[in-house]
Amino acid sequence: MKFLPISLLILALATATAFAYDPSPLQDICVAIKDPKSAVFVNGEFCKDPEEVTADDFVFTMFREPGNTANPLGSKVTPATVMEFPGLNTLGISAARIDFAPGGLNPPHTHPRGTEVLVVLEGTLLVGFVTSNQLNNTLFTKVLYKGDVFVFPIGLIHFQFNTGKTPALAFAALSSQNPGVITIANSVFGTKPPISADVLTKAFQVDKKVIDYLQAQFWYDNN
Repeated sequence: MKFLPISLLILALATATAFAYDPSPLQDICVAIKDPKSAVFVNGEFCKDPEEVTADDFVFTMFREPGNTANPLGSKVTPATVMEFPGLNTLGISAARIDFAPGGLNPPHTHPRGTEVLVVLEGTLLVGFVTSNQLNNTLFTKVLYKGDVFVFPIGLIHFQFNTGKTPALAFAALSSQNPGVITIANSVFGTKPPISADVLTKAFQVDKKVIDYLQAQFWYDNN
């Protein structure tokens, strides 16, 4: 019988330890409490009594109809996360239908808790994502056509833009039952209460009038 070298045993133990980390959060905040009667979340949701579960709990029908793209962005995201589709709870996956009018945009945003895989069903989309500061904020961009698939890594800013003259349709799968959405413009200029204009003026290195103008806009949410 051959014995594994001690270095391999150490590597195996180190690997096992490395995977023993806290799970990724499935909600934005979770304040610790001492009263167990108030501890209500299991992956962010209660679990339904298994005896009451039916096949209907695992069906989502909201993708049958196109989303209303008659809005300032010309796009509509129809999400299927655990909040809309309770059957996803604890399964670590979600989906979305994204409809685009000609020239429609799903604006720069990020999913803090999920990687996204996008497949184009109709039309032509210009898509892209931006890497973190450590990789010099590099833009990876591509024009996608019907049948093409593109992946957006977890947490990175990304977008989709319909460059065609006809409507476009895409479906996305995400690696979390509640991946979250942070739309960049809304989160910077549409906060309540607003971020100090002095902060944004220095951060974006523009005149305060520009910041005042941007904060005065109505930032539409297409989700």
